[in-house]
Amino acid sequence: MMPPQRRRSLAGPLGLAVLTLIALTAALAPLLSPHDPMEQDITRRLLPPVWLGGVPEYPLGTDGVGRDVLSRLIYGSRVSLLVGLSTTALAGLMGVSLGLAAGYFGGGVDALLSRLSDVQQAVPFLVLALAVVALVKPGLLNLIAVLTVTTWVNYFRVIRGAVLAAREEEYVWAARALGCGDARLILRHILPNVAGPAVVVATLLMANVIIFEASLSFLGLGVPRSLPTWGRSVADGRDYLVSAWWIALFPGLAIMTTVAAINLLGDWLRDRLNPWRRR
Repeated sequence: MMPPQRRRSLAGPLGLAVLTLIALTAALAPLLSPHDPMEQDITRRLLPPVWLGGVPEYPLGTDGVGRDVLSRLIYGSRVSLLVGLSTTALAGLMGVSLGLAAGYFGGGVDALLSRLSDVQQAVPFLVLALAVVALVKPGLLNLIAVLTVTTWVNYFRVIRGAVLAAREEEYVWAARALGCGDARLILRHILPNVAGPAVVVATLLMANVIIFEASLSFLGLGVPRSLPTWGRSVADGRDYLVSAWWIALFPGLAIMTTVAAINLLGDWLRDRLNPWRRR
């Protein structure tokens, strides 16, 4: 039996390999997709997967209006990864910047930003996102903006705590004694030493964002209906769970696999970047 430490060491590369495969699939979607994901053919509706008696032209079957499930699965990866990566990057830029400011300067800056994050955390994320998305025009950019504004707190809390500890370290006092200004001290000395926790938060947050995007798409909010998404594909198949289960199953498996791979990578990075956990 493989020891737990060995299993953990393999989990990260495995998650990275799966994510790389999904990213390549999204990037090469026009080449890999056998059909237009929005093309409808009523004469071929509800065709089963090829191993259940379907036709090779539609390997994973078709949905209720004759659209190819495989093509929608491939193109759906584009939306999920784009929203996940964009939101994680923008929320990270916002949360890390505010966390650095709050932790380093303290005082009124810290009090103001901390109270703002407390207010936002008091409202469940999905409820807040639903309220904002319902008020704005559906669109990919609007969805990314809403998710960014509602997830920056994840970075802020972690980075603020790390900076509060780092600013009292001897190397910070030595740099200050040598005449380093605040901007140089933050960017050259403190930020590199708190980047590890930010990377871990980014991986775990991306998994949550993909689930949130799928949830909003399932409810018919977020991105326009002209864009195929995994969440909307699951919603399209909920009326056919008995007669055509493949419509909802395959996009659901895609969501589960992507989130699991990100979590495996995040756990591995947490162990690698945390010296106390390596002992």
